Amino acid sequence: MNKKFLSIIVLFSITISSLSQKKKDILLTIDDEPVLVSEFNSIYNKNLELVIDESQKSIEGYLDLFIDYKLKIVEAYSQELEKDKDYKIEFSKYREQLSRNYFYEDKVISELVKEAYERGLEEINVNHILILSNYGDLPQDTLIAYNKMKLILDKAKNGEDFEALAKKYSEEPGVDKNAGRLGYFNVFTMVYPFETEAYNTKEGEVSEIVRTQYGYHIIKVNKRRKKEPEISVSHIMISNKKETTRTFDPEERINELYAMLEQGESFENIAKQFSDDKNSAIKGGKLNRFSKGELRSNEFENAAYSIKIIGEISKPIESEFGWHIIRLDEIYSIATFEDKKEMLEKSVSDGSRSKIVTQMVNKKIIDKYGFENGVSYNPYFKTFVADTVTLRRWVYTSIPAVDNKVLFTIGERGVTYNDFAAYIKVRQRTSKRYRDKGKLLKDYYIEFESVEIKNYFIDMLEIENEEFASIINDYRNGLLIFDVMEKNIWKKSKRDSVGLQKFYEETKNQYYWKKRVDVIIVSATKDSIVRKAQELLKQDKTEEQIKEQLNTDNKINVIITSGVFEIDQRELPEKFNPELGVSSLYNVEASFVVVRVIEVIPPKIKTLEEIKGKVINNYQTYLEDIWMQKLREKYTVEINKKVLKRIKKELNP
Repeated sequence: MNKKFLSIIVLFSITISSLSQKKKDILLTIDDEPVLVSEFNSIYNKNLELVIDESQKSIEGYLDLFIDYKLKIVEAYSQELEKDKDYKIEFSKYREQLSRNYFYEDKVISELVKEAYERGLEEINVNHILILSNYGDLPQDTLIAYNKMKLILDKAKNGEDFEALAKKYSEEPGVDKNAGRLGYFNVFTMVYPFETEAYNTKEGEVSEIVRTQYGYHIIKVNKRRKKEPEISVSHIMISNKKETTRTFDPEERINELYAMLEQGESFENIAKQFSDDKNSAIKGGKLNRFSKGELRSNEFENAAYSIKIIGEISKPIESEFGWHIIRLDEIYSIATFEDKKEMLEKSVSDGSRSKIVTQMVNKKIIDKYGFENGVSYNPYFKTFVADTVTLRRWVYTSIPAVDNKVLFTIGERGVTYNDFAAYIKVRQRTSKRYRDKGKLLKDYYIEFESVEIKNYFIDMLEIENEEFASIINDYRNGLLIFDVMEKNIWKKSKRDSVGLQKFYEETKNQYYWKKRVDVIIVSATKDSIVRKAQELLKQDKTEEQIKEQLNTDNKINVIITSGVFEIDQRELPEKFNPELGVSSLYNVEASFVVVRVIEVIPPKIKTLEEIKGKVINNYQTYLEDIWMQKLREKYTVEINKKVLKRIKKELNP
């Protein structure tokens, strides 16, 4: 799903007000269903700045957008998209995720956040030994795994080599090669119980046994060190992706640029002129500050942190994105607790620590709404649920009404045998395999009870909490609009190759290449060098011949770029004159440039393959216009003109 598009839809979404629907409050009706003034006012004030077309910023113009939005939602319900399985799953996930912001106890969150900040000031280097044992194992199997780990712990405590013990006993995959080495880690990197035991163990010592979802662990803490501070750097990047309009080798180009820097050329000017990271190039190569572990490239990060002196420049290094030259600009002090508090709160709420809070929250919900046990699940379900459930193949059938007892009551909601059976039916699909059906039913019931307590709280949130109700309704409508567009417009445009070809033929005059030139571009910081290059170009010298004559004594004097470019592309100098032959000199970013034009290619219409993405986008717009016209014909929209006139005075006095 295109989340960016969805987020835009959500911005156009609103919450239906519970105000009485007097005539003065109704702006319009769609098939006699009222749409309130408060809805329109809310969305108009919130989203006016997002509107690009000036004609749609007026009340009447924006009203057209609003009506289109409402019609799409009405049509989505007409097509029963709210009953779609994927929609239900997506909406349920978001609803559950959003509700977390309303679940957690502030005091518990505060304590965990402070703990995370203090741990985050330090990195720990560890080895570990793992004996596998998941939470679904039989008690006797769990005891065997624990006792096995107890014997290993005794050996480690008595001074036996930890890595040798890991290779001999650990059940971690790949332990024969890594000997249980995990290297350095920081807060939130490991599951919470493992992290806690590691941080509570002194350097050089072995931890006590700790249980996680993977099994039993013991941890050897090798080293502790302070976490390195954030830094900011600038870089020059040459992409290693294949470019159809470029002929130079990326490694050769980065080495040329590095040589120019060593010769005293400005880092910022070279970044602006040659770096392929266009977002940073316009800022002289400057990147946002970051800390170790935040970037998507370990190679880049390690190279950046290896620079210790402000202003020092790295040698060219290669990452998965291309070749880089990095300059260290600043080393920052460690962030304060207040600086990191918001981020830490989110990490605590979303991570494994949330389980600690959830236990307390369940109690709080029960205290607020009440909880009463009913009939036990155990006797009936041991017979009702077949042994095939341990193999995830149990076939669910509805429990007869006479047997459908109430398991427990939360608030005013009674939760029944059938509710639990339906949960088992779905839960078994993603469950680990159990050996014992009784253990499976026990684990599932504990989960089920917690889920139902939480679901009741969320349902009550939508009734009791206006903010939650507003946000969740926004997302509900956003998902429906996305799905109705996907079904009626986007899929059709991708599958209808005949219609797409026909649309292209009818509109192809919109898609054309501007005038293009096949050129050789020579750049240097000295006009005398460029003048020599100019003469060599007039003699039809090749790129290699020009470099050989002008880049002498291991000094890079010229940078050469060749290829086919449209006349307004950034590779060509400003106010470039596209005439055959060798140009006069241009002054570009404190450099001098001369261009040899080998061929001038006149404007021409692009083929469908060359411009397919843009044609599909335009075809989608075309189909949407037709579809919206049909919706306006399908549904009767009546605008209350008196109310509209009043809104215009209120919003645009």
